[in-house]
Amino acid sequence: MEGLAREILDLTLEHLWLVFVAMMIAGSVGIGGGILLTRKPSWRGWVLGFANVMQTVPSLALFGFLIPIPFIGGIGKHTAILALVLYAILPVLRNTLAGILGVDPAVRESAVAMGMNGRQLLWQVELPLAARTILAGVRVATVTTIGTATIAAAIGGGGLGVFIFRGLASVDTTLILAGAIPAAAIALLADGGLGWVEHKFSAA
Repeated sequence: MEGLAREILDLTLEHLWLVFVAMMIAGSVGIGGGILLTRKPSWRGWVLGFANVMQTVPSLALFGFLIPIPFIGGIGKHTAILALVLYAILPVLRNTLAGILGVDPAVRESAVAMGMNGRQLLWQVELPLAARTILAGVRVATVTTIGTATIAAAIGGGGLGVFIFRGLASVDTTLILAGAIPAAAIALLADGGLGWVEHKFSAA
């Protein structure tokens, strides 16, 4: 029993690491891409289209598709993280774009009239006002990534999915629950924590 508890802890930490790395990359790319799309309207169609296509591909299939790709594919954590990033980008990208475009034009015009340049307008007006919407996208992406990360075990990515796949192979409900319960708990904690941060931004 002690050995199982230790393994649960190790795989939980591994799971958290997968999610953390994937969300750091997806958050950076999604927010940066969303900002870029507000300045490049002609790019929105194909960028959002690509992100939407990634969302429609079944998660297990996407993990499998990435394995044979040279340099970025293969078995292991790096392929799992890449797949998780591709899934997590859309909510962050879409919410960043919607949040910035949703800023009241009168507020934007007032800031320009006060002498703000494009960079100042972005950092001092648009991003603060769009922060709640952006955080909502990060929240959705994080919770989704925590669940999707359980599939990483299928390609040697580790995490709590190791228990789930092991339990399915041996028809052992205990092992399945050993992976599913911690993953669900992490998702609930992440959702609650990010929801609290989001609420603080909306109250500010």
